Amino acid sequence: MKLIAIDLGLKRIGLAYSAHQDIVTPLKAVERKNRDQASRDVKKVLDEWEVDAVVVGIPMGGSSEDEMRRRVAHFMNLVDFSGKIFYQDESHSSKEAENMIKGEMKQVRDGRIDSISAMIILQRFLAKK
Repeated sequence: MKLIAIDLGLKRIGLAYSAHQDIVTPLKAVERKNRDQASRDVKKVLDEWEVDAVVVGIPMGGSSEDEMRRRVAHFMNLVDFSGKIFYQDESHSSKEAENMIKGEMKQVRDGRIDSISAMIILQRFLAKK
């Protein structure tokens, strides 16, 4: 099954891909100017990689979980993706991503941290299977 994980942010959307359960690759993040542009750009990536399912990171267990699920569902509706959508706890994934690239310049906001966070989300999802 081909999967893409999404770390949905207000400025950037991190993406990671896996066609095999043991290999997850971060992809180029989508810069988010507005919802419509971001949803079109994410749709292009999903189509390009011919994915069967999407794994979206949300903070689970907190007071914002229901609100985040609603926002994610709205965004994915804009993307117009007909495959399966799974939710995975994203708690601390951005901090883990920052720690992974500690030697690099953390101040650079080019989407690397966002896509590595998506990679972590997808790895967590695959570890549960």
